[in-house]
Amino acid sequence: MKDVLIQYMKRFTDLSDDECARLTADVPIATFPKGTILLHQGDVPTKCYFVLSGCIRQYKVDEDGNEHTVDFITEEQSITILTKHHTDGRSPYSLTCLEECCLVVGELSTEHEQYEKNPVLEAMTRDMMQEDMGTMRDAFASFMSSTPEERYQTLMEKRPDLVHRVPQYQLASYLGITPESLSRIKKRATRHLRIVE
Repeated sequence: MKDVLIQYMKRFTDLSDDECARLTADVPIATFPKGTILLHQGDVPTKCYFVLSGCIRQYKVDEDGNEHTVDFITEEQSITILTKHHTDGRSPYSLTCLEECCLVVGELSTEHEQYEKNPVLEAMTRDMMQEDMGTMRDAFASFMSSTPEERYQTLMEKRPDLVHRVPQYQLASYLGITPESLSRIKKRATRHLRIVE
């Protein structure tokens, strides 16, 4: 599984395979069963994750008890809930494994210590985070300016696997629509595809 991590790292560094292997030799990897809650909304985050396999759902529950899916984190994606801008440091989100997940698990408390030991790791992590932030900004801007049909089409173009990996009501929440609306959009898309064919 570390091969997945090494190949991902090589997108952000000129290190050789052997150097990447040495850098990841002590990286903790753990497997979590489907349904594992990695972080509860309201807790202070202590860990960060990189997905080698599996799918994590990031969501929040509002004051009325309604769940709102914010993101799905899958292979070769990382997740760190940043809370330094919150006075109490508590997470506004929960993280749950929707599938059995094999994850690199990092301790936020030892982040600076790791960077001091491996300066190249800090530069690499910064580049990874910049790419993630850019992708998130673009996705948010696209989401805000698009119709539900356009959001579904973008999903089918960029992350079609999610349609088969996550419950439809969570997918609908992620797209900002009701499950009934999602069902109608999928039917229209299927009819359109048949006409085009």
